[in-house]
Amino acid sequence: MNNPTDGAAPAAKSRLHRLLPHPILTAALTVIWLLLANSVSAGQFLLGLLFGWAIPRFTLRFWPERVQARRPLVLLRFIGVVLYDILVANLAVAWLILRGPQRLRPGFVQLPLDLTSDLAISLLANTISLTPGTVSARLSPDRRTLLIHALDLTDSAALIAAIKSRYEAPLKQVFESC
Repeated sequence: MNNPTDGAAPAAKSRLHRLLPHPILTAALTVIWLLLANSVSAGQFLLGLLFGWAIPRFTLRFWPERVQARRPLVLLRFIGVVLYDILVANLAVAWLILRGPQRLRPGFVQLPLDLTSDLAISLLANTISLTPGTVSARLSPDRRTLLIHALDLTDSAALIAAIKSRYEAPLKQVFESC
């Protein structure tokens, strides 16, 4: 039996996708705007919503695929871990600088990647660079290895293990099918 509304659901979903292509990005941009404006007034909230809607809407043709956050609670926990790590790393880098630069042991480490999606690899590289004391230096041409520079590298294996468990594993759960 044919249901006359079967074709209506995909059409409505398509219209909604064109109107609000990336709802999570819209929410994130709105929050970022409120943080930048340092105000939660109605006007700033509406302006943040406008930016949060307009940026994804007008850049839609540049996105090769629709971003799917498969495990939003894991993503929220990941954001919390990153914010905590940024705070702790700021304190650690300040202590390293106060101790004196002659005691620093800078070095490079090769991080083998389990991630395959461009978005997940980009988020991992940016997360590493956001955390003081480490910076993503180069992605290998085959996208299987990320070169990382550490300000004070004492144990390469420990750094790799920490990045893989704290950053790469949650990104894989959220943005790639396991």
